[in-house]
Amino acid sequence: MKTPFNKVGVIGAGAMGRGIAQMAAQGGCTVYLYDNQDGAAARALVAISEIWDKLAEKGRLPPADAAKLKQRLSVVIELAGLTECDLVIEAVVEQLAVKQALFAQLESIVSESAVLATNTSSLSVTAIGAALKRPHRFAGLHYFNPVPLMRLVEVIPGLRSDPSVCERLADHVRQIGHTPVFAKDTPGFIVNHAGRGYGTEALRIASENITDFVTIDRILKDQSGFKLGPFELMDLTALDVSHPVMESVYHQYYQEPRFRPSPITAQRLAGGLLGRKTGAGFYQYAEGQIQAPAEPPAPKSVKLPPVWVSPRAARRADLLQLLKDLGATIETAAAPSDVALILVAPLGFDVSTVAAVDRLDARRTVGIDMLVGDAGTKRRVLATNPATTPHMRDAAHALFASDGKAVSVIRDSAGFVTQRVLATIINIASDICQQGICTPQDLDTAVVLGLGYPLGPLALGDRIGAASVLEILFNLQTVYGDPRYRPSPWLRRRGALGLSLMQSEA
Repeated sequence: MKTPFNKVGVIGAGAMGRGIAQMAAQGGCTVYLYDNQDGAAARALVAISEIWDKLAEKGRLPPADAAKLKQRLSVVIELAGLTECDLVIEAVVEQLAVKQALFAQLESIVSESAVLATNTSSLSVTAIGAALKRPHRFAGLHYFNPVPLMRLVEVIPGLRSDPSVCERLADHVRQIGHTPVFAKDTPGFIVNHAGRGYGTEALRIASENITDFVTIDRILKDQSGFKLGPFELMDLTALDVSHPVMESVYHQYYQEPRFRPSPITAQRLAGGLLGRKTGAGFYQYAEGQIQAPAEPPAPKSVKLPPVWVSPRAARRADLLQLLKDLGATIETAAAPSDVALILVAPLGFDVSTVAAVDRLDARRTVGIDMLVGDAGTKRRVLATNPATTPHMRDAAHALFASDGKAVSVIRDSAGFVTQRVLATIINIASDICQQGICTPQDLDTAVVLGLGYPLGPLALGDRIGAASVLEILFNLQTVYGDPRYRPSPWLRRRGALGLSLMQSEA
């Protein structure tokens, strides 16, 4: 099998190094594995061989092929054993000085034509290779854990990397069955940069006491299709991993407000509530299984009042059709009667502001999130304001749960949960495009493969519409006066011109 690199060295026999070595061998390369810890590389060799044996036992790999793969993988006991490699990938501890020293040593061992690559996830590729005599043959090759399952690799040129070297690295990624995306050497590259909005905005919502962690997770999974809620995800990755990444990206971007970390995760990290691996995080775990509270039941035996819908409600026609389908009595006058449940559906504003500006009776006013069409969601989200009476709250809850669809009732919030989180994700992604960190297509590919989002952030933006995203951000900025909701210029141009977010720059 012809490969861009025939002999590949992998330095570091931890989970990442093992995965990289396994996939390189499966891609047809002869692989040499090295680790400076006694016995670590040998143990990794045994572990990888066992994986191939199990695949053969399950019929997913012919036994003869498993034997050939084992022959391609060997251990070297010193760096000098990598002399003949035409590609060496390091997967060692994330410390700049350690990586710099390693590559300085490697440069005197391998041939002048050999390519050197770092699997760094958070350090500058340019900084790692700065002291090299031949930095043109050095680049970033960022895999994701577990490597055999996460089929994405970010290819990151340093400022002095030869473009042809990066193309060869991309060919190598394709050869092992993975998907390469190209990213500029910027903090977080693509995935760790684009992924900031999901967790950080959810943490801000929780910090404002709008609702609890479980409800935020349920809303984002059921309204937007995420596989895991942000707090489930942080429990899975563990706060000793995710919180330092939040802080690292925030400081590398010189305190950019969009990336501001939360005291919530800092406190929980200090208290050892790391997530699944400690048995407690945002959730409790029993024998590795998440222990989530039951869904609160909808109110029963509630007398339903007639319903009046604000003429400025988002997706008003869809909302009226939904009410008709639910059997509600709908008022059509220009103003609500004295007994009507008043429904508003703002984008980016809170229910209190809408009631005050439109001179509605706040006691009878409830908000509903209509950002995404009702047919495309598994949950409806309502918001009360401080004056909403318990009767009107329960009436709205009972009405919208009457067909069996789940309903969450949250406290008044500008932008609801889904609006704030999706707008933040899309805005950060738009800023990545504004900076030219990657192409729009590579951005969406990286986020879907690397983060498991249901759609890439720009495809999400297309689904919602750039104008709606901008309306949410402008209104959030008005309510909070916070620059974290400042719209990206790239997004503003598309909202102004009505262009698809995925459309390339002219």
